[in-house]
Amino acid sequence: MIDIFYHIFDIYTINALSFDLLRASYSLRFLSTALHRVYGVKPIILLDEYDTPMQEAWLNGYWDELAQFVRAFMNLSFKDNPSLERALLTGITRVSKESIFSDLNNPDVITVLSDEYQTAFGFTEAEVAKALKEYGLSDLNDVKTWYDGFSFGSVKGIYNPWSVTNYLKKKRLAPYWANTSSNELAGRLVQTGNSDVKQAFESLLNGGSITVSLCEEIVFQDMQTSPAALWSLLLASGYLKVVRQADDDHYELALTNLEVLKTFDALIGRWFSSAQESNYPDFIEALLTGDIENMNFFLNQLTCSVFSFFDASGSEPERFYHGFVLGLLVSLRRRYVVTSNRESGLGRCDVMLEPLDKSKDLAFILEFKAKRPGTSGTLEDAVKEAHEQIERKRYREELIGRGIEASRIRVFGFAFEGKRVLVG
Repeated sequence: MIDIFYHIFDIYTINALSFDLLRASYSLRFLSTALHRVYGVKPIILLDEYDTPMQEAWLNGYWDELAQFVRAFMNLSFKDNPSLERALLTGITRVSKESIFSDLNNPDVITVLSDEYQTAFGFTEAEVAKALKEYGLSDLNDVKTWYDGFSFGSVKGIYNPWSVTNYLKKKRLAPYWANTSSNELAGRLVQTGNSDVKQAFESLLNGGSITVSLCEEIVFQDMQTSPAALWSLLLASGYLKVVRQADDDHYELALTNLEVLKTFDALIGRWFSSAQESNYPDFIEALLTGDIENMNFFLNQLTCSVFSFFDASGSEPERFYHGFVLGLLVSLRRRYVVTSNRESGLGRCDVMLEPLDKSKDLAFILEFKAKRPGTSGTLEDAVKEAHEQIERKRYREELIGRGIEASRIRVFGFAFEGKRVLVG
């Protein structure tokens, strides 16, 4: 027996540098065969996070090469393997059968929308209440706000076990969990998503919900163009929860809990600080103090770095606008209610910043105008048009009606063309 495993060790470590994908695809089958021969019992194979390498491959541009290997690996390990008793594969994304599972014979698939094992993946509220009592803690409502909200099938109110156990240990409410294996993938898809995706996130970050179609079988090649794949990924990852099933194909979704909100705040915040010498905090400070000169200086720097991800100059300049609003939501949440109305069609301003402390902070009205390349007029003309619209449609009255003095309301017009921005 020892000789067999030394032989396996030699093949898969010492000779690793000369190892090819064909031989690698036999690795799990080879190991299960060896175990079967030594112990006389067919092994049960547990393969956790099977989809993580595929996420990395998609992000880093070698999906086709890896998919070919994984397809052969799955076939040899789980279909034509006489030494296999049974197998359990777990992952976040249910990768399309056509992508890698085409050779498997009808695997039994359980997802977050399935009723099977619906109380097996987290703590129920009764279990959390019992644990808190044993630790001498009584703040169930706070724990519920932070860590509750997961749903499996028809069962709701499941708590994140990792976060709850960390809270019991440290006795401090904090974000202990982030699904790091899908963080980068989800972040990339949201960051480069179209204006509808970003607008949906504005609603989610403001505590609202969205009603969308889902696609549980993910085709990685379609991820960039399929919002349904994004929402399905975020649901399977635990970032979103099902509020209700609207119809056969559509679900109402919301952020799972406060811990997830904090996670997205950090994720989006990193977009604006990832660029070398990011000036986003300086821009926010200039905005709040009404420093137009520095607003223009810092925002034009940002459009060449951070906001390039949001496609200010491409075929859909609305991405710039919604990326900008997401940054405001994250940066100003503790001081302002940030409202975006650009697509509402209700005759309201594009962005309204209403201070939580009306006696301390000013209120702001922001109107955006996009000047498409090749059209007549200047950025100055577009800024003037924005101000004329603010006055003509009397946007200030909404804030005045909420008890804010007219003298404490600031208005700005934002005009942009490609990566050039003018604020006035």
